[in-house]
Amino acid sequence: MPSKDINIEVGQENNSNKNIIHKTMKSTIDKATGFEKRFENINTVVFQNSTEASKAVAQEIAALIKSKQEKNESCILGLATGSSPKGLYAELVRLHKEEGLSFKNVITFNLDEYYPMQPDSINSYVRFMKELLLDQVDILPQNYYIPDGTLTKEQIADYCADYEAKIEALGGIDLQILGIGGNGHIGFNESGSLQNSKTRLVALDHITRVAASGDFSGLSNTPRTAITLGVKKIMEAKQVILMAWGEGKSNIIQKSVEGEVTNLIPASFLQEHNNAVFVLDKEASSKLTRINRPWLVEKIEWTDKLIRKAVLGLALDLKKPILMLTDADYIENGMSDLLADSGPAYDINIKIFNKLQNTITGWPGGKPNADDSNRPERAEPARKRVLLFSPHPDDDIISMGGTFMRLQEQGHEVHVAYQTSGNIAVADDEALRFASFVVDYNEKFGIKNSEAEDIYKKATAFLKNKKASEIDIPEVRYIKGLIRKGEARATSHFVGLPDSQIHFMELPFYETGAIEKKPLGKEDIQITMDLIEKVKPHQIYAAGDLADPHGTHKVCLDAIFEAVKNLKPKDFMKDCWVWLYRGAWQEWGIDEIEMAVPMSPDQVLSKRHGIFKHQSQKDGVVFQGSDAREFWQRAEDRNGETAQLYNQLGLAHYAAMEAFVRWEF
Repeated sequence: MPSKDINIEVGQENNSNKNIIHKTMKSTIDKATGFEKRFENINTVVFQNSTEASKAVAQEIAALIKSKQEKNESCILGLATGSSPKGLYAELVRLHKEEGLSFKNVITFNLDEYYPMQPDSINSYVRFMKELLLDQVDILPQNYYIPDGTLTKEQIADYCADYEAKIEALGGIDLQILGIGGNGHIGFNESGSLQNSKTRLVALDHITRVAASGDFSGLSNTPRTAITLGVKKIMEAKQVILMAWGEGKSNIIQKSVEGEVTNLIPASFLQEHNNAVFVLDKEASSKLTRINRPWLVEKIEWTDKLIRKAVLGLALDLKKPILMLTDADYIENGMSDLLADSGPAYDINIKIFNKLQNTITGWPGGKPNADDSNRPERAEPARKRVLLFSPHPDDDIISMGGTFMRLQEQGHEVHVAYQTSGNIAVADDEALRFASFVVDYNEKFGIKNSEAEDIYKKATAFLKNKKASEIDIPEVRYIKGLIRKGEARATSHFVGLPDSQIHFMELPFYETGAIEKKPLGKEDIQITMDLIEKVKPHQIYAAGDLADPHGTHKVCLDAIFEAVKNLKPKDFMKDCWVWLYRGAWQEWGIDEIEMAVPMSPDQVLSKRHGIFKHQSQKDGVVFQGSDAREFWQRAEDRNGETAQLYNQLGLAHYAAMEAFVRWEF
């Protein structure tokens, strides 16, 4: 849809919460009103990005706090943790420090806390809230409440009853902030929670524990239980704002908003709240019908992009090749307007079939001395300088290993840039093994190196006494980083790159030693700019994962985007194209793909061998996620599924395909 200014407000016309989010902002996606709402059972507001959305929610909270101050009343806030509210808390802190917003009349109740959990633990929600908000504003220490993870089990029931009694004594929660789990949980009210459930100790769902396992350095260290505010108290809040960002939340958002009310998806209970809103970024809203298939909810202007999306979706839904779609298929599936504008079906089918066919190329760097008018890449220059950015040391080979090797084989000057060390993804025993190897190596060859022995002893002593989720000491981090650096270099050598074309960037934002990273900084952008200016590439490949479970991919991508924008005036940038690939978790939609590089069975096997160079990431990795497959298996399955989709739509059948989308800056 065309970009336009819209007045960001929400709700059906007869609802009382029309001013929940009242800022006017730039967005590519309009609000749902009237006829469009027939698919949506709850108010939703879509912002261009999470930053703008967080600022709007912060303004809503600030307005409520000030309104209460004018009446000399307390403002009772229900607060959430996790990644979703971080931007909100940062903006509230800014409003306090720069615009004088006072929190002296604010009383807060947090939704939940892991159990058992010490308040000073790195993963404690007490620590989270104090670091991100409470210690940075003027809220009174006696005015914030966070469930206590240090209680005995015998104390929990009375404690939970008292927690609710405190809320009731204050007149209830004025505004409850929520995130949403991948299974639709709100707070830690997991699938199966009842709408009248009270504050209590709960067992955490496997999906929830897997999602949190990265923070705890593995599933085995992740708590199995938590204390959570019940659904009943959430539903009793006078106002509820649920925030969700990223493609990873898009499926559960669609089910929560458009599906039936069910205790299998606790967030769906909010459909029955009279003053609730889902505040989303563009990616989190992407599966809502009015966003994903707008032709089903209103008359639209049929752009080439929408036609392609609609036709390919129709073919896949009906399990038909593109060229087998009929006029009746279009009419019976809400696409009669398209048929009237551009039909008959045969003409539309041919057009879309040819466009999809033209995305396939065995020459990702462009085919020399060929007509490139219908090819995804330029023929000239025949030999291109290519800069492949890899957020972690293995993303290059996992996500686009076949293309990586083909670019090198076809004579292009390929550079690979590893943006971060990836050190936190190495298991402790791997670090000890390598430190021990250095000591044994020195002893075997008679090399006197007391420093190496001291480092080994220090690392051993630390790891033996390391607490769950404790940050590694620098020596251990360096060892882990060296392990991954060696594996990345081995992969690049396997592809055929010389050392001069292998770059280790070690972006500063990543080097905290913890899961939580620093924000993208000027130094990160400058390092990226310096490398681009040094290589002067004709092609840049970057990880375009917006649903990356680590968050690192998104920050690395932002660094590249900012660097490219800053370098745009340079002459060499006029010949630079940026291609985005996806990681091991998700692929581009078939309607989004602009370049698809096919692979033969032998090339698939060669890519697998390249992935095997990353031995520290095999056989049980630190950040496994919810997928039990190893990375090489995920990559092969994903590439095979892409090839199968092309074949299902009536195109040639390949063993596998890697897909790319061009970013035009």
